Amino acid sequence: QVQLVESGGGLVQSGGSLRLSCVASGITFSRYDMSWYRQAPGTERELVAAVTSVGGSTNYADSVKGRFTISRDNAKNTVYLQMTSLKPEDTAVYYCKAARPRLGIIYWGQGTQVTVSS
Repeated sequence: QVQLVESGGGLVQSGGSLRLSCVASGITFSRYDMSWYRQAPGTERELVAAVTSVGGSTNYADSVKGRFTISRDNAKNTVYLQMTSLKPEDTAVYYCKAARPRLGIIYWGQGTQVTVSS
């Protein structure tokens, strides 16, 4: 079975840092584009950061550019989101996503809560 298991969320003060991890199983990880989304109450789920399967190209939401870094370790079937200089507006549930768009395949993790206090 396919699983995306996230960890690393928690409560942090404004200006602090967290590193989220997402470990995938049941897929050929290196073939998947990986990304992080977030969703705050009353808002739509939004793309935070993504890294492609081929070439490792990354892209970020403007709101996190320069503060967050996405990376992947194919040997560990893991994608990371290093979050620094956190702000209260970063508070949300963060979700890991694995996708093979050309095949129409998408998997989601269960989400992990990140809360940034002021």
